[in-house]
Amino acid sequence: MAIELGITTFGETTKLEKTGEVIPHDQRIRELVEEIELADQVGLDIYAIGEHHREDFAVSAPEIVLAAGAARTKSIRLSSAVTIISSIDPIRVYQQYATIDAISNGRAEIMAGRGSFTESFPLFGYNLTDYDELFNEKLDMLLTIKEETTLKWKGEHTQTVHNRPVYPRAVQEDFPIWVATGGNLDSTLRIAEQGLPIVYATIGGNPKAFRQLVRIYKEIGSRHGHAPEQLKVAAHSWGWIEEDHQSAIDHYFYPTKQTVDNIAKDRPHWIEMTKEQYLASVGPDGAIFVGDPEHVAAKIIKIIEDLQLDRFMLHLPIGSMPHEDVLKAIKLYGEKVAPIVRNHFKKK
Repeated sequence: MAIELGITTFGETTKLEKTGEVIPHDQRIRELVEEIELADQVGLDIYAIGEHHREDFAVSAPEIVLAAGAARTKSIRLSSAVTIISSIDPIRVYQQYATIDAISNGRAEIMAGRGSFTESFPLFGYNLTDYDELFNEKLDMLLTIKEETTLKWKGEHTQTVHNRPVYPRAVQEDFPIWVATGGNLDSTLRIAEQGLPIVYATIGGNPKAFRQLVRIYKEIGSRHGHAPEQLKVAAHSWGWIEEDHQSAIDHYFYPTKQTVDNIAKDRPHWIEMTKEQYLASVGPDGAIFVGDPEHVAAKIIKIIEDLQLDRFMLHLPIGSMPHEDVLKAIKLYGEKVAPIVRNHFKKK
């Protein structure tokens, strides 16, 4: 059983605990390229960067950062996490990621999603009342572009295109397009019907709660005639790794609380994080993967088995941590955690 292991990131720019300083966006973007390069060197399978349009996240154009990483890596796959397909032109999305596919010689992917924030809608002139319709239509358009070089498209929320070719084409014959969801049942059903690989954001509660959704996804996908190898499942969870278990737990609280509290300011259903909530989340049944390599590896093995995952991505970090510490965590992930997880599943 071959399991893919990787990293997701949003290029967070919250206050650093020791200095109270905020890493400038330009510095954080340069650091990300170095982190991609290291992830490749230590043998991780995938590196994915999310799109945001907020002060506390540095990356609004992940495809540009990924292209820089593509030129400096050899093996690692490169993806968005996510591309907010609802508020961007699907033609440009395909062209940008096909270009990354060319630079990397066939290592690019797209992870499409609604996005966990809505800032891009007013920024690019879209109406939130069209939230679901925009996502569905634009995803369908992207899938059509993937299949046909010459685009014939009648749009309602998108432009209509009459027999116009879309170039460049991806290097990969079956260019990977994953769809991300926070665990919505309707989203799971539609993704399954389309036979697209799915990514669950397992960032709260007990990850085992997603097991029923995975079962439904595979059943519905199969009923619609999609082969098991098409119905791939991935998850991403927040996490942090240090050599010392307690030190990792202690150091990760502040940046995690910073991020959660920032989100809580804008969302009435989020509340500021307490230490008790944090400790429950990093515990055996929680959704945050923090600790020494052996502990994190064991927790990754558990979620892979519970959810029948093909891919797991550690969101590293969720709030700002010193760059040198992030590099150490990536090194531990690739050199200590990944071998434990891979060896476990080689025996299966």
